Amino acid sequence: MSDAPAAASLGIEFCGLKLASPIVLLSGCVGFGEEYTRVEGFSNREVGAIVLKGTTLAPRLGNPPHRVYETPMGMLNAIGLQNPGVDHVVRDILPMLDFDETRFFANICGSTVQEYAEVTRRFEDSPIDGMEINISCPNVKEGGVQFGNDPDMSARVVEACRVATKKPLITKLSPNQTDIRENARRCIEAGTDALSVINTVMGMAIDSETRKPVIGNVQGGLSGPAIKPIALLKVFQVAEIARRHRIPIIGQGGIASATDAVEFMLAGASAVGVGTALFYDPLVCRKINAGLGEYLTRHQLCLADLVGALATGRSAPSCVPSAAAQTA
Repeated sequence: MSDAPAAASLGIEFCGLKLASPIVLLSGCVGFGEEYTRVEGFSNREVGAIVLKGTTLAPRLGNPPHRVYETPMGMLNAIGLQNPGVDHVVRDILPMLDFDETRFFANICGSTVQEYAEVTRRFEDSPIDGMEINISCPNVKEGGVQFGNDPDMSARVVEACRVATKKPLITKLSPNQTDIRENARRCIEAGTDALSVINTVMGMAIDSETRKPVIGNVQGGLSGPAIKPIALLKVFQVAEIARRHRIPIIGQGGIASATDAVEFMLAGASAVGVGTALFYDPLVCRKINAGLGEYLTRHQLCLADLVGALATGRSAPSCVPSAAAQTA
């Protein structure tokens, strides 16, 4: 018999769904689930869930170029929710996805409360596993951030979507607001099953030669390692409210390594979102899974021991690491 320690299990339960890994691929970073399947060595089975590209009721062309700009520690983007509309996604795209490989969450967008509800209703009668409500997109002129920065409007959107579906709802919170804790509380009371913390931070870039904004929309969302300290704090702040209501959090914002993932879990996240890192390392999820497994085995912990340990002060393991093979 081998004396080697058993590999830690990376499987989690999230909103009643079993995920093979705590890693969630973030909306807008993997298209409609097919973009990275063309990369040699990439497998959807390495992640717990994939959030599809933001979807509206009618097709959208998105913002004028430039839409993406690399920053010293991240990326600025203002795509503007370009998508073919919910009917096309449900009819033509979802049947092409392999739901045996991983979980798929739709990303719900709208310019009015009624549009959010109607898009949710269209996805209710589809094989989608859950829905993320995007009330915090910083680069569209109608809806998006207007809803996410106003707790009353946020609650109204969540309430309307809750009526339209029995599937799990995840509300994506904006960091660009006065009190993210109050917004989280209102969304929980309105019926959300989980929270995504955080969306991108508002930013801009200027071309000194042309003396004009680089981004066609002027402003866009900043993501990547530059926003990680902000995201960690927001997760920690929201976790206090979420813990009271037993609401899980997808922590996101600059995660590019297993160490990053561990830090977000310690702050209160049950799952971790990976986005910008995929653009420069398409196989980063495999490395994060491997690193998480090694960390848990080395410290004789389970994933559940990490979640919120910073606030609760847990230091000893609450469960014996599983002998199941590591998901990675």
